[in-house]
Amino acid sequence: MDNTSRHVPLLAWRPIVGILYRQIVLYRRSLPRWMEIFYWPLLDLLVWGFLTLYLKKMPSFMPSAVTSLLGALLLWDLLYRAQQGISVMFLEEIWSRNLVHLLVAPVTPFHIIGGAILSSVAKVLLSSSVAATIAYFLFSFRIFSLGLDLLFFVLSLLMMGWALGILTTAVILRFGQEAEVLAWGVIFLFQPFSAVFNPVAVLPPIAAKITYFVPASYVFEGMRSVLIHGFLPLRDLFMAFMLDFCYVIVALIVYVRVINRSRQKGFHLKLGA
Repeated sequence: MDNTSRHVPLLAWRPIVGILYRQIVLYRRSLPRWMEIFYWPLLDLLVWGFLTLYLKKMPSFMPSAVTSLLGALLLWDLLYRAQQGISVMFLEEIWSRNLVHLLVAPVTPFHIIGGAILSSVAKVLLSSSVAATIAYFLFSFRIFSLGLDLLFFVLSLLMMGWALGILTTAVILRFGQEAEVLAWGVIFLFQPFSAVFNPVAVLPPIAAKITYFVPASYVFEGMRSVLIHGFLPLRDLFMAFMLDFCYVIVALIVYVRVINRSRQKGFHLKLGA
């Protein structure tokens, strides 16, 4: 099985497109899957959006600080969707009993991840575009007011989400279906230390030190700095990308090791594959 996959060039595009096309076919005629992409982001946006309208009427709140709540929500959902785009794709392969066929196909582990990343990008674009449009028309929030900095924020959060998705997938493949809950829960382990809706300064000292190792904390702090003060600390952006690269490298190493072990020794008995 390994020998077959080695004959496929690492940069071959057809296996990646094939994996992406399978995801397109799954979503093409599945209303519940489309609801999963749009329902939760829109529900969160409406809840937090009306909260910001209420806070804006209170004289003790700074308008820019209130507005940053909506920006944080949109960026947090982007991070969440990026992570889920990887994890849920693998879960669907497990549930459909197609995982074995995928892993014995003449493709490398990186082709599988490449297809999952493209699928994740498509979902994020759809979800975030609709959410940003509604935020503009209902709550007068312009996510593009962040300017060119928005591009760096999005890229950094996507990289972190992909890294967590790849790592979650490796854990599920290693320990079986009992670890599937991580596909939805692992990202929330990072939320308290990501400074999503509050600055790092309000956190307890121990929690504040943990934020130094979470790329998202630098992104959300940077977003608030742009909206409130009008500038982005380049050091924060540099630290975010440095940590992102570390996350991605660790995730890929663990993922490749788990895939190779699965191909040599078989899958976990509880994987259902």
